[in-house]
Amino acid sequence: MSRKVVVLDVVGLTPRLLPHMPNLAKLGSAVPLEPVLPAVTCSVQSTLLTGETPAGHGIVGNGWYFRELGEVLLWRQHNALVGGEKVWQAARRVEPGYTVANVCWWYAMGADVDWTVTPRPIYYADGRKEPDCYTFPPELHDELHDALGPFPLFTYWGPSAGIPSSTWIARAAQHIMQSKDPDLTLVYLPHLDYDLQRYGPDDPRAAAAAAELDAVLGPLLDSAREQRRTIVALSEYGITSVSHPVDINRLLRTEGWLNVHTQDGMEYLDPWTSRAFAVADHQIAHVYVQHAHDVPAVRKLCESLSGVSEVRDGLGHVRAGELVLLAEPDAWFTYYYWLDDKRAPDFAQLVEIHRKPGYDPAELLFDPAGPGAAKARAGLALLRKKLGFRYRMSAIGLDAGARAIRGSHGLLPTDPADGPVWLCDDPAFNPTSVRATDVKRLLLNLADLTPATGDART
Repeated sequence: MSRKVVVLDVVGLTPRLLPHMPNLAKLGSAVPLEPVLPAVTCSVQSTLLTGETPAGHGIVGNGWYFRELGEVLLWRQHNALVGGEKVWQAARRVEPGYTVANVCWWYAMGADVDWTVTPRPIYYADGRKEPDCYTFPPELHDELHDALGPFPLFTYWGPSAGIPSSTWIARAAQHIMQSKDPDLTLVYLPHLDYDLQRYGPDDPRAAAAAAELDAVLGPLLDSAREQRRTIVALSEYGITSVSHPVDINRLLRTEGWLNVHTQDGMEYLDPWTSRAFAVADHQIAHVYVQHAHDVPAVRKLCESLSGVSEVRDGLGHVRAGELVLLAEPDAWFTYYYWLDDKRAPDFAQLVEIHRKPGYDPAELLFDPAGPGAAKARAGLALLRKKLGFRYRMSAIGLDAGARAIRGSHGLLPTDPADGPVWLCDDPAFNPTSVRATDVKRLLLNLADLTPATGDART
């Protein structure tokens, strides 16, 4: 019979933050965890669960250019996008009845697990977007809603992102562990992503966020211990200080590589006709080059851009760009492609993660150029919503928002104190270091489900 395990993905957790998290620190010594490149949520989570690098599982970032569709898509949710054997599939080869709960880890939808919870808004036909979540089986939705209230989506991401979302997730995990008793419980806790990107890891508000999350984790950890579950806490990356954005797409456009098309005075990226464009993802950018003979020239141009530290030849998978840019340690990449803010698309000032052709951390902030006006616009939009009118929550800054961001990630850590960690309350499973590609094997060994070929504790 396997041991029951709960894995807490505490986003952004580093050795520097642990002194502010006494409940979590009780698990044991923090072991450095070596992530994969890019060190971003979807790529690292997929590696943790499959043991493969992005070249193997195919998740080359939080999104990429879907060449077969001609579209840039971020934050997709279907588990079929992830290649490789998942940890629970390997476990079931040893114990066919092995049960799994996925509480908000990414690529949850369609995964062959027993219980699933993942954020999923209600998109009404009149344009409204309301907070909610997707569950499997379906009846779990109303069960959690009755026990915890609706999923607080607007505190999961956006200018109001904060502790209520991680609190709900922790309580949902506790409910599922108590009522369903899964063998493996995966729990994603995003709270440290917010203030560390807004204000930087050295700001006092980062330490306060760590303490706030630790207080939420206390009851979940106590419940796991009472149920005799082995506890693992890990992180995908550490967030480090940044001071300025890098506008790779604006350079490509200025030099004639990137095209836009215009509707109602707004400019939209035109990937179908662009000879080169970038999909920005924190401190990594995939540059897609339409013609192979153009790659050397595009490479030379990218290498000339201030804030770019390295230009690589892809990531070994067809989904990756022909070129992959790494930012300087104190820089990160914007998706911005317009040259005049008056020509920006309307979604640029919205929390609109599925329409933007790149990651936008400015969504975490009310427009710094006029926060009072931004909040007033948001309030007016909420009033229009309540009255049943169409509304647009235009509260996000453009260049001012980008310049205000103080934390980012995506690169491999240069200092273990700023990198991700592994903690386990079984001291036999705390080696001197762990690679992200080792985690699947470690979890199988921890559950006593690994065939007798090697030992994950070494």
